[in-house]
Amino acid sequence: MNTPTALDPAQAADELHHYTVIDVRTPGEYASGHLPGAHNIPLDHLRTALPALKTAAARGRLLMVCASGNRSATACEQLAAADIPAATLTGGTTAWIQQGHPADRDTGKAAWPMERQVRLAAGALVVTGLALGTRYPSARRLSAAVGAGLVFSAATNTCGMAALLAKLPHNQPRATDLDATLDALGR
Repeated sequence: MNTPTALDPAQAADELHHYTVIDVRTPGEYASGHLPGAHNIPLDHLRTALPALKTAAARGRLLMVCASGNRSATACEQLAAADIPAATLTGGTTAWIQQGHPADRDTGKAAWPMERQVRLAAGALVVTGLALGTRYPSARRLSAAVGAGLVFSAATNTCGMAALLAKLPHNQPRATDLDATLDALGR
């Protein structure tokens, strides 16, 4: 049987025991809620994880997961380029949880989901630009730039601000966590 390229949450729930689940969100997003048994390998660390993922894929099927399905689809493309078959969860953990499937949470180190971090950063920049614009009219350009960035983000289904926020320390995996995950997958 061929591994499907995409599974909806109901299909994934029925077959979850056949998959090694890899969550490609930031550690903070992962901690806020993930599929049971999921391993966290942030998308920007996927290249480092290729040998361990190849070993895991040799033992069974991989299911890549993120918040909405976009980053996990990107991960599947990167894995396909390395001849590692993987499926993606359509709608991501958002759809998974909305359909009533269980999610594990790491309450001790949960950071805000990336979408919420982006809304906070964008809103703060817009308000700052408008507030400064009352005294320094050219500061309003900051608000205009953020607005243009949000339009571009929606049109291209990418988010430069999320990419920048993902590099903040609270969104980075601790080396020991990533090493333990890769070690577990490589066995």
